[in-house]
Amino acid sequence: MTQDFTHTILGNTGLAVHRLGLSASYRPGKETIYKAFDEGVNYFFAYGFDTQMTHPISEIALKNREKIVIATGAYNMIIGHPDIRRSMEKRLRQFKTDYIDIFLFLGVMKPKQFPEKVIKELYKLREEGKIKYIGISCQDRKFAGNLANNGILDTLMIRYNAAHRGAEEDIFPFVKKHNTGVISYTATRWTYLIRRTVKEWPKTEPIPTAGMCYRFVLSNPHVHVCMTAPTNIKQLVENIRSLESGPLNEEEMQLMIKYGDAVHNKKKWFM
Repeated sequence: MTQDFTHTILGNTGLAVHRLGLSASYRPGKETIYKAFDEGVNYFFAYGFDTQMTHPISEIALKNREKIVIATGAYNMIIGHPDIRRSMEKRLRQFKTDYIDIFLFLGVMKPKQFPEKVIKELYKLREEGKIKYIGISCQDRKFAGNLANNGILDTLMIRYNAAHRGAEEDIFPFVKKHNTGVISYTATRWTYLIRRTVKEWPKTEPIPTAGMCYRFVLSNPHVHVCMTAPTNIKQLVENIRSLESGPLNEEEMQLMIKYGDAVHNKKKWFM
């Protein structure tokens, strides 16, 4: 696969991927999943309980297993850790496949939630070939950066958007050492970046589009895949087409940064 703004190699995994990954978090309908594959999207993330994703992907995998990258994982339960092997075997059955491409330990908020025993179990499963590459989803940026710097994992799934740019200092400088794969999520910051959520923002000034949000994330060369979670086929196609415009130009980048700062500075309970 030719590497360009739309396609790349997922870090040290060697996996050729479309730079827009798909999840079914907002239940876009099974036809949207099939449409994504037809449009060239090949990175699919599923929680396991989202049947709108698991069923279509299991069907696509029957004839196109080597053409898609299946990413899934086991959730950190905060108090006590899940049976990772059991979760992995359940995912194999759900996707009707012999292996998982990317298996993530999900929801790590702080270092103590990712102990040595979890790392060893992930390594063991990788050695057995049940999973090809391992990683975590993590909101502790400095911890994620440390993991990348030490080459502990193959991939990191992190939050990154125009309102949350801390990864540029805490993570991205460290992923280069071992060429750690980076998958980002919340490009639109749960749609706050594509709505007039800041009362002080001049009505005469434009606000970003969803496509600009994805292009902002992917304009950073350290991000390999940016997740999208459309609600329907129309949104999916619009998001895919937006990448054809390539990286943001200087004017677009300044708008994203300026509006991102405005959104970030709003005092919300989840910020």
